[in-house]
This record gives sequence, structure tokens and C-alpha cells, in this order.
Amino acid sequence: MTDPTSDATFSALADQTRRAILGLIGEHGELTVGEIASRFDGVGRTAVSSHLRILRLAGLITERRDGRYRHYSLTSTPADTVVAFLASVYQNSLEQLADAMNEAVAGAAGGDAGQRDDGLSA
Repeated sequence: MTDPTSDATFSALADQTRRAILGLIGEHGELTVGEIASRFDGVGRTAVSSHLRILRLAGLITERRDGRYRHYSLTSTPADTVVAFLASVYQNSLEQLADAMNEAVAGAAGGDAGQRDDGLSA
């Protein structure tokens, strides 16, 4: 995955505070900077705004302006990309593990002698 959007998405998700912000928005829906900042001890509005900017540039959230307020909500497209990537990585790993286990069982059973009709090893 060398596409810049994916790199920005993974970089944005690498920070614990940004993941917590995404969790809050996901749980509560659209939130303002003040509403998000009020839920964090030791993280001010300026820091929250910086995190929100990174999340917005990565395409993980959208910003809606209403007068002097900015409301943030989740988007799904980059998250779908991350989920698809992780699923493919782990799917390949699981398939490789299953193949290795089948080979080990077949080798221990002396080849096909331990195979059942349903394709599983005895």
C-alpha cells in the first residue's frame, strides 16, 4: 500500500489520542472541538484541533461549519481501505498457517493415509 491516502490514514491512526477522538465521534456522532476537548484530561482545545486537522487531512473525518462552530463526523472510505488491507494481510497469514498445519499433519500421518472423506485430517 503505497498510495498517499493510505499512508496518511495509517499515520493518523498511529496516535492514541487520535484513535480516542475517532472513538468518541463514532460513539456520539457529530461533535464540536469543545465537546471533544471536554472529554480529555490534559489535552487542550489547541491540541485537539491539531489532531482533528490530521484526521481530516487523512480523510477519516469531515468538518461542517455552522457559524463559529465546526462539527466533526466520521467518514467511512479510508476506514474501509484500512479494514480491507488488514483483512487481506491476516487472511493470507491464516491461509499460510492452515497450509503449514495440513502439510505437517499429512507428513506425520505418512501422506494421504490420514485423510478422511471430508478433506480433514484424521
